[in-house]
Order: sequence, then structure tokens, then C-alpha cells
Amino acid sequence: MIKRNILVALFLMALTHEGFAQVSQIGLATGPNKTDFTSLSFRPLSANGKFTIATLAFFQKFHRQEEIIFDEAGVQSTLYWNINRSISVGPGLYYNSETGFSERLSMLYKVQLPSFVLAAIPTIAHAEKTGYLNGELFLQMQWTRSLNDDLKLLFSAQLFAHWDQFSNHTRSFQQIRAGVAEETTQYGLAIDFDQFGDTQLTSIGVFVRKIFQHENHKP
Repeated sequence: MIKRNILVALFLMALTHEGFAQVSQIGLATGPNKTDFTSLSFRPLSANGKFTIATLAFFQKFHRQEEIIFDEAGVQSTLYWNINRSISVGPGLYYNSETGFSERLSMLYKVQLPSFVLAAIPTIAHAEKTGYLNGELFLQMQWTRSLNDDLKLLFSAQLFAHWDQFSNHTRSFQQIRAGVAEETTQYGLAIDFDQFGDTQLTSIGVFVRKIFQHENHKP
């Protein structure tokens, strides 16, 4: 069973780009073994910031003939109630080309320091295809260091694990990104470690991300 990314990157973007009504990101990571395209958006639904909606669309393509069985595409939307600056909870709906629909309930815990952001999302997911109640855990860490007024060093890591019925591990990945951030563009080295059951895959390549900010105009 193939499971895929969670929307925590949106919250990291929102945390580091406060004052904007909407933050969107498109990203491409590619190398000899795999190409991954992702589109993300984050939008507050209320003026006080209590509710936000996050949407993900992605496509992942493996290039080796024996690995194309792991190709996948998906769309996910999550509505979050922001209890405070650190904790948000909410339901989501996810469609994956391999696993079908699933309904989800997630809790987001986030910590922000001047140059470091950490986010963790435990999730309970009900899979329509199997009827299973499954467990997931996602972690993301991002560190930056200013080189000058326009350029920053960037290091981020994403870790994900999925368990069918909370006991049978079927999917996990670790994604490492290292490079530079220049205004709203990020680029550098990408390394992915994917596990599908007992199968382990490694992909090395490059990535580029572009962030779009829509200002929150106040009267």
C-alpha cells in the first residue's frame, strides 16, 4: 500500500511568512531514479486565523522499469482549527491513485525558533478500500542560516511512517533537502529514502521550490 505526503510544509511556510492571507508553493525534485512534483496551498478561512484550509496535489514518478509500480498521484484537503500558536486539529479527505479515498483526523504540533522550525502530525485515517483504521506519523524539521541580506542556507528533513491497523508497517520515507533560499525561491540537493513494505529505494537529485505570497490587505 502506498501512502504519501502530509501538509505540514504549508504550516512551515505560513509560520515563516506571517502577514499574508495565502501562501502557495510549487516544488520539483528530480534525479536519475525519481521525479516528484508537488503543489501546496495554505489559506486562512477567518479573519481571526482560527480556521485554515490546506490543500496538496502531487505526482511521483519512478524511472526504473521495476519501480514504476510505486508511481502515484494524489489530492488532499485538510480543515484545521488553530487552538493556539502551537496546536491545531482537524479533519481531512485524501485521494490516492493506488489506495483510493481515506478520511482523516490529524493533530499538528509546531515549534518555531528564529532559525529552526519543528512540526509533528499524528493522524488516524480510515481507508475506504480496506476498511482499516490506520495510524500515521509525520515529522518535519527546517533550519536556516543567513549568509547575507538576500541568501540563506537551508536544511530540511521530512520523516513519515504508516501502519495498517496501527500494527503493520506498510510505508515510510525520509526526505532530505539541503541548499539555499533566495527570497521566495529555494534550490539544492535532494535525497529520498522510500520504504514500501520490505522494498527500500534511494533517490538522489536536485530540487527547486517557488513560494507565492498573497498579501493580507487590511482596511
